[in-house]
Amino acid sequence: MPTRSALFDAYALRGRDGTRVRMNFVSSADGAVTLDGRSGALGGDTDRELMQVLRAMADVVLVGAGTVRAEGYGGLKVDREDVEWRRARGLDDQPALAVVSGGLHLDPADTVFAEAVRRPVIVTTDAAAAADGGLFESVASVMACGEADVDLAAMLDAFARRGWTQVLCEGGPHLFGALLEADLVDEVCVTLAPRFVGGQAGRIVQAAAEADRRFALESVVTDDEGFVFLRYSHA
Repeated sequence: MPTRSALFDAYALRGRDGTRVRMNFVSSADGAVTLDGRSGALGGDTDRELMQVLRAMADVVLVGAGTVRAEGYGGLKVDREDVEWRRARGLDDQPALAVVSGGLHLDPADTVFAEAVRRPVIVTTDAAAAADGGLFESVASVMACGEADVDLAAMLDAFARRGWTQVLCEGGPHLFGALLEADLVDEVCVTLAPRFVGGQAGRIVQAAAEADRRFALESVVTDDEGFVFLRYSHA
C-alpha cells in the first residue's frame, strides 16, 4: 500500500493561485460507478486513504445532494495529522463542505448537517433559496447561484470570494457532467477497482453531451490489492 506521504506527493497541487476543480471518483474495471447502489462499495483501503489526502488538500469539498443521500454522508472531518498539515500551509483546520441541491431536496436533520464539524453550505437556485432556504438556517448557509438552474461558474466565483480556490468534487455523475459541460473541470482523479460488476450501473459522468475533452495523464499509482489510481489534468 502506498504511504500517505507518497499519496501527498503523487497528488500535490501546483500552487494555490486561481480556482482549481478536482474530481475524485471510483470505477470498476468495466466502468460501473456503483456496486449495490453505492460507490463506496467499490473502494479499498488505499482508495479511502486517498480520499482523506485529497480532502486534506481542499479548501472545500463539493458534492451533489443525490450523492449525499446515496452514500450516507455524515460530518466531513480530516484527522489530526491532516489538521497539522493544513495548519502548516495556512489553511483552516477542516475543509468546508458544499452540497449542490437545485430544488433543496434535503432534510435539515440529515447526518451531513447534524454531524458537521464546520457549518456546511448549500448551493441552490435563487427561487429555491427564497422559497425554502429558511428551513436550513439553523444547520447550513444557503448560497443562491442562478435563477432556474444552479450556475456553477457563479458558484465557483462565490467560493473564491470566501478564499475557497481548491475545490474537490466527490460527485455524483450528474454534477460531474454539468461541470464538464461548463468546461470547469481542471483535474480528474479516478480509482480503477479490480472488479467487473456488470448490471445497470452508470458511468462516472452522466448528462454531458458527447465531446472529445482531452486530459493528460499526470501520474499512476498502484497498490497490492490491484487498484490503479489515475490522475488526469485538463490538456
